[in-house]
Amino acid sequence: MSQLARQSLFALSVLIGGCTTVPAPRAISGAQVGVAFDRMGELGVFAEGYADPATKRLVTPDDPVRVASISKMVTAIGVMKLVDQGKLDLTSNVSRWLGWPLRNPSFPDRPITLGMLLSHTASVREHDDNYVVPLDGSLRDVLNDPRNWDAQHGPGDGYFAYVNMNYPIIGSIIEKVTGERFDIWMRREVLDPMKLDACFNWPTCSDGAVARAVELDGADGKPIKDDLHGVRPACPVFVRDDEPCDLSRWKLGENGSLFSPQGGLRISARGLSRIGRMLLNGGTLDGSRLLSVNAVDTLLRQVWRFDGTNGVTDGTFYCSAGNGTHRLPNPGCADNLPGNGTVYAGHAGDAYGLKSGLWIDRQRGVGIAYFVTGVPDPAPKAASSAYTAAEVAAFRRAAALIHPRESR
Repeated sequence: MSQLARQSLFALSVLIGGCTTVPAPRAISGAQVGVAFDRMGELGVFAEGYADPATKRLVTPDDPVRVASISKMVTAIGVMKLVDQGKLDLTSNVSRWLGWPLRNPSFPDRPITLGMLLSHTASVREHDDNYVVPLDGSLRDVLNDPRNWDAQHGPGDGYFAYVNMNYPIIGSIIEKVTGERFDIWMRREVLDPMKLDACFNWPTCSDGAVARAVELDGADGKPIKDDLHGVRPACPVFVRDDEPCDLSRWKLGENGSLFSPQGGLRISARGLSRIGRMLLNGGTLDGSRLLSVNAVDTLLRQVWRFDGTNGVTDGTFYCSAGNGTHRLPNPGCADNLPGNGTVYAGHAGDAYGLKSGLWIDRQRGVGIAYFVTGVPDPAPKAASSAYTAAEVAAFRRAAALIHPRESR
């Protein structure tokens, strides 16, 4: 589709009122889904492509997909609920909850806080995807590897590097504080109160959600993740080749990576929009309160911004961090997904050929949720952007559905 044609489509969709489904030619081989919303409800939606290419099952806005790193934002919502309850805080040494000393060996006298882990400023690092710890493994053992630490920048230096490993540590903390398995607690205390049939790594999702799973394929069309066809995965966690998948071997707080707090949330685009509405409403959804207003403010508050030297930005993709969130755009950075100067807070996702996003504009009281699958790696970048052309198109297509309601 030409840029002119895309712009025309976007302009047309802005003029269409109500919760309108907007068809459009797809620029990729996978599925594409988007939802626009405000504090009151849904403003518009589009969905096209296949959730299950083998059976030609078309994708819908209610089909759950592995949304990748948006999972971190939802994990952070769980953290803030525990902060509201007085069971956690963002400034204490996290070793008190883990039960073992979490220390950067190059800075052994500097404590690491939950706020540092949430905002990727704790000096934790990773290599060879070792944030995925097998069922019989120990997160503590993994973090004893000096390669998992920044030797030049320590806790408290305010140096940012986006690292998945931070969130398995947070997952272990949640388990230790609640006394429950991460995925089970998150389902009951965070997802269920928002009436979401969503889950981390499938065990707590309904059979109906499993039947609607969106398959993630590579650019060659071969399945990479969630090739389920209505059947739950034989093993929902990572195990070594010679080990049984026996979840009775799970140990409280031993391995917070098991249910992928950094990327394993399965949720629909419509489900993401409900999370966005909760945040826009200061912690309430449909009259029920999940978080305090202060917790929402803390979650979305910008606590780090790139100043040219204080972090690793991945080509100016990351130029801002909150406590489990990011902000767009930032001056001097090519992170401008909106393209029009509108400020959004939220999180992006990127894994297994999927690009996703949940972003809210608190000033206008609106937001968008979207995902697009089948994106090649590496994928072409959009002009003057750190984001790929596929996700910029999905973002702006969803944003074009935002329109004022006729009455309030």
